Amino acid sequence: MALNLIKLCVGCDSVEDLEEWIADRLDDKRRAGEPVEQYHTTRMVPTRGPEIVDGGSLYWVIKGSVQCRQLITEIRPFTDKEGIGRCHLVLDPVVVRTEWQPRRAFQGWRYLKPSDAPVDLGKGRVGWAEMPSKLRQELAELGLL
Repeated sequence: MALNLIKLCVGCDSVEDLEEWIADRLDDKRRAGEPVEQYHTTRMVPTRGPEIVDGGSLYWVIKGSVQCRQLITEIRPFTDKEGIGRCHLVLDPVVVRTEWQPRRAFQGWRYLKPSDAPVDLGKGRVGWAEMPSKLRQELAELGLL
């Protein structure tokens, strides 16, 4: 069974913001003639990498709730210009919405067991996924989601 990561999505107010940011970054790379791939840079390299790239995802916490995930396709450790070890988590650019799961703030990323991960929004919850993000946020703050 694949292992996941969970991380705060700093600077995004909604899943739509994240999707827009990803599209803009991929367009920038396309125009610059760089490989068109999305990755997230982190300081710490996961020691359990093989378990993660075997179907694991990066779950994003947006405004206090896990709201979506992206499949992790590769983990690339590297050393930056200052000589500091870092890591690129290469992600599938498709953002998969999940049921909302409240999470307190934390630093960095954490491992997330599949049994603790929120489920993807399925066909039975399509109407919920189409709800405007502001309304979903308000309902979540009221404890109704």
